[in-house]
Amino acid sequence: MFYFDIINTPIGDLLLLASDKGLKKILFEEQFRSLEIPNNWEQDKEKLSQAKEQLLAYFDNNLIEFNLQLDPVGTVFQKQIWKQLEEIPFGEIRSYQDIANVIEKPNACRAIGMANSKNPIPIIIPCHRVIGKNGKLTGYAGGIDIKAKLLQLEGIDLGNDSQQFALF
Repeated sequence: MFYFDIINTPIGDLLLLASDKGLKKILFEEQFRSLEIPNNWEQDKEKLSQAKEQLLAYFDNNLIEFNLQLDPVGTVFQKQIWKQLEEIPFGEIRSYQDIANVIEKPNACRAIGMANSKNPIPIIIPCHRVIGKNGKLTGYAGGIDIKAKLLQLEGIDLGNDSQQFALF
């Protein structure tokens, strides 16, 4: 059984999905509005109350580090990259190259970009904190405008960089 709830945030509605083990997914409004809720999903505000409270505190500038049980689905490599994303502090950014260097695979930028794009729990696993090595914003599941808003919320202003840029 999976549990979901929809919360209203400054960047639009978010659908939160959890299992008994933890938070599995966050979907942006554009991603879930046309979604038909599967039969094995049950709306449960209580099961998702901690995630909701922490997300709303984040958006109110009252939380800089999430403390939630997570249950993302992904490959071993994807989970390795997502773990690196969780190490990026609030208010800081990294490039795909920075992450490649940390995992000692300096030629893996494209693979890291693909793993980043498959992150099922954006915001909490902060893939929005990853930019191109040229300092430009790159793809984001919620859209570049939302990525820019999240970075601005964290005190990072990259200027009027709201266009889509290539990853590399």
